[in-house]
Amino acid sequence: MNTYVSLMRLSTKGLGDLHGSAERRALSEERVARMGGRSVSFLATLGTYDFVQVFEMPSNAAMMQYALTARRDGFVDPLILPAFDVPTYATIVAGIKKVQGD
Repeated sequence: MNTYVSLMRLSTKGLGDLHGSAERRALSEERVARMGGRSVSFLATLGTYDFVQVFEMPSNAAMMQYALTARRDGFVDPLILPAFDVPTYATIVAGIKKVQGD
């Protein structure tokens, strides 16, 4: 499974319907499950972004479908970041050839 972090801002539509956000989050988790993924974590945050959600999805294509569906709904504007666990990151770094002076 691939891991993704979604940083989300509420849109004007989302701010106008704050009381429906719990139902939308449940719908989001159902959509993710139907696409073969799972929601690992969901947090409301202070600052530039209103929510952070961590997903596991089977492919970039599945994540793209999910993100486009969320944007089409119009309640949030997500920024999707592919993420790597420590063992995967270590493998990536190990594959980088050293440059003279490193």
